[in-house]
Amino acid sequence: MTARWARLPHPEPAPEHTRPYDLVKEFVIALLVVALLTVGLAAMFGAPDDKPVTLQSWAKADSGDFLSAALAELDGSSATASYGPPYNTAATGQKIGPIGLAKFFGVHHAIDTANDFVLTPLSNAPQTPDVTAALAQYKNASADQQAAMRKQYSDALAAVNGDPTQIPPGTAGPVQVLLNRLLSQAQAGSLDGQLLAAGEFYQSDYTKPLLFLNDGTYLAGLADAKHLSGDQWGMMNETGNYPGQPWLWLYTFWYQISPFNHTTNADALIWGLMALLTLGFILVPFIPGVRSIPRYVPVYRLIWRDYYRRERRQ
Repeated sequence: MTARWARLPHPEPAPEHTRPYDLVKEFVIALLVVALLTVGLAAMFGAPDDKPVTLQSWAKADSGDFLSAALAELDGSSATASYGPPYNTAATGQKIGPIGLAKFFGVHHAIDTANDFVLTPLSNAPQTPDVTAALAQYKNASADQQAAMRKQYSDALAAVNGDPTQIPPGTAGPVQVLLNRLLSQAQAGSLDGQLLAAGEFYQSDYTKPLLFLNDGTYLAGLADAKHLSGDQWGMMNETGNYPGQPWLWLYTFWYQISPFNHTTNADALIWGLMALLTLGFILVPFIPGVRSIPRYVPVYRLIWRDYYRRERRQ
């Protein structure tokens, strides 16, 4: 046995600059340090766990704003109703020069705000006789008659300085009955489920509830209070005074400068600009001059300075 082991080649001597290394020990130490840093930084800088804003919370907190938004959905004057593609054809959408991107892709998520946000939720829920009668009266009326019904409610709204909750019951026609019942459904929480339902097993399309929320002023007020508006930080940020996703700074930066901060085509223009910048980044190895920057600006030598120091010694 001794002769056999004697014939085996001896291991090569260890190269320079080596030391014993306990991989398990290093792993445990790194795990503990990262865990402590994660907990500590999350405690100091983590986002508050705010409750989601729903149609129910909106209707309970500001019923006047909810009713005003519901009227705008019914008469087609809301932001969603006049947005254009991909929801409707009320506008041409944003452009890059003469190219209308939204119009090119067309309407692929059609939304009729009057039916989807008001009439259909009322029709699909059990109603009292007065609501059923008001619903039938409105649906069976001509377009001019429906406009007159909405004007009757709008005039009553103007008479109470824009506060729908101050309109006396039964004085503003069928639209008042319908919107008050819609408010009751929202406060009960059923409207959230009705707008979320998509006829599929998994209900994960929040487009309609979010669009309805966005058409009021309540959600925008909450966003302003938490410094989440685009004119304060950019397109995406965290609650409070924290900047949120820092890797989005290059995208959100453009929204703060001219001409992007005063054009209605900002989203499309910035998307096109970022597409060009991304393409340029991908093609860096093929662009003469740009690909030679590391050779003329040898920052890499600072990063690998120990290696180059040993090279000079040899």
